[in-house]
Amino acid sequence: MTRTDKVSVQFTEDMKGFYSPGVVDPTSGYESGKRSDTAIMFHLTIAIPDVDFFLIDPAEQGVANGYIESESLGGKCDVEHGVFRLFVQADDVEPHLNVKNMKYQLHFRDGEGQKKTLAGHKIVRDNGVQNIWADTSTLYFQILDGHIDIDEDGVSDAAGVLHILPEDFARQMTTFRTTGPNMLARLRGLSEFFKVFAGSLWSVYGPHLRQAEPHLWSDRDIPVYSLEGVKNAEISTHYVTTEDRLTLSFLRFTRAPSRNVVVLLHGLSTSTDMFVMPEHYNLVNYLLDNGYTDVISFDWRGSMRHNFDLFPNTHNMDDVALYDHPAAFREIRKIVGDDVRIHVISHCVGSITFNMSLFAGLVEVDSVISNSVSLNPIVSRWAHVKLKFAPFLMLYILRFPNLNPRWGTLPGPGLPQGKLLAKAVSLFHRECDVSACHMTSFMWGDGHPAVWQHENLETVTHERTGDLFGAVSLNYFRHIAKCVRHEAVLKFLPGDQAYDALPDKYLDGAAKVTTPILFVAGDKNHVFPGANEFTVQVLNRLKPENRFEFESLDGYGHQDPFMGKNAANEVFPRFLRFLQANSV
Repeated sequence: MTRTDKVSVQFTEDMKGFYSPGVVDPTSGYESGKRSDTAIMFHLTIAIPDVDFFLIDPAEQGVANGYIESESLGGKCDVEHGVFRLFVQADDVEPHLNVKNMKYQLHFRDGEGQKKTLAGHKIVRDNGVQNIWADTSTLYFQILDGHIDIDEDGVSDAAGVLHILPEDFARQMTTFRTTGPNMLARLRGLSEFFKVFAGSLWSVYGPHLRQAEPHLWSDRDIPVYSLEGVKNAEISTHYVTTEDRLTLSFLRFTRAPSRNVVVLLHGLSTSTDMFVMPEHYNLVNYLLDNGYTDVISFDWRGSMRHNFDLFPNTHNMDDVALYDHPAAFREIRKIVGDDVRIHVISHCVGSITFNMSLFAGLVEVDSVISNSVSLNPIVSRWAHVKLKFAPFLMLYILRFPNLNPRWGTLPGPGLPQGKLLAKAVSLFHRECDVSACHMTSFMWGDGHPAVWQHENLETVTHERTGDLFGAVSLNYFRHIAKCVRHEAVLKFLPGDQAYDALPDKYLDGAAKVTTPILFVAGDKNHVFPGANEFTVQVLNRLKPENRFEFESLDGYGHQDPFMGKNAANEVFPRFLRFLQANSV
């Protein structure tokens, strides 16, 4: 029975190059032909009679009609029979790489009437995304005696290389045509052709990113959410419900009762994992070993251990300051008792939001260490541009509910939007082969990379970036953008009565804060450069009698003061000195 829903696609392709008679190797033939100016070209119209069959069956052939032209072949030679195959797996070529061929087999007669076959192939190999154009626009060919079928061998008379020139490619993109029962079917057929074409390219060029990040797949060296890095401690999980009806959690690590409890606050999209990493001497172990035998790590709503940011939401930093920290510290106080001093070590947006709670008078603690940024967010000019335009573009144009570092390693064929964005980001980040590292640089700050210094990390830490950073709701970026414009943390929605307990300007509460605070930041911080140093200057002007200090961490960036392999020797002792100075 004849199908009535069949859709065909056709396009025109022009390729030009050089060749040499009596040569078998195409590259050698091209070089000698170029020197002797032995030019050759073809003009083909390639038709895919049935798109559905062509895309599901690698053996399905397209039809190629047109001509081959070369003075040494006798001028213009019509293609009597031509076939084309899109992506054929080439397992016998460069077996260490993923290689596919695009095959052409063109029967013609030269100027003397002799039967000839131009047998050519484009080699699409996993040799770096920067080579996509070169691979897909270069045809290596031989000219064979006789009319030879596509899967048969023949005797080579000549060989050379053809290229698609950029101007010819631009023209080619205007030649796509479809036939089918209706407009919708024709558009679907064309769309499917391009999707499979792009997906096939991804299957070749994408795997090198997955190979560089094995820990996002089944062969992780370190389990996700591992607590194996904390030794000789009782570990318990505690839950807290916020007034806006979210259930959050914190982990408590205890070896013995202590009069000084340390609470750790992670950054946006990270989690407790940044404090308990088993690949190096982590902060929780360091504190437990140095007399702080009761340590708590609070996973607020921005933690990747929760799934809130995997779905559309309107959470902002005011929500964290108003609901998360006050609820958590009330619960912590119930557990540890009223006679215990509580100290906080905070990072990034965890630091911003905790200081918002502190300066709004919603929490009370005995000392604070604030890393990277607090109440005066400052970013680079490029990061400022990203914050200004990216949230609108991602939310309302591309319709992303969040940004996720793992997009580059999404399983399966094809190019969903997130994978496509991650691939595009990786084009601009050639400093390493870890897609999640590229995405965190896209999401945060400005640099190659942005969030750390590569040399400060263990290899396994770098490779499991996607296990340590999660999705981020774009609404947080909108709030941060507002604060960056004013170089101060402000309420996101000042007229909303739900946030009446918060000040419009958080620095307005500086006069009431008597808590000692140590502000620290890496001197290579490319996420919030100079932010904490500026905050200390501002606070010391507002209330010079307070105990506000700043320390620069030489050689460190934004995240590596906690995740760095040598942080226990170079960073944590500074934290310890401040804690001891404020402990009893």
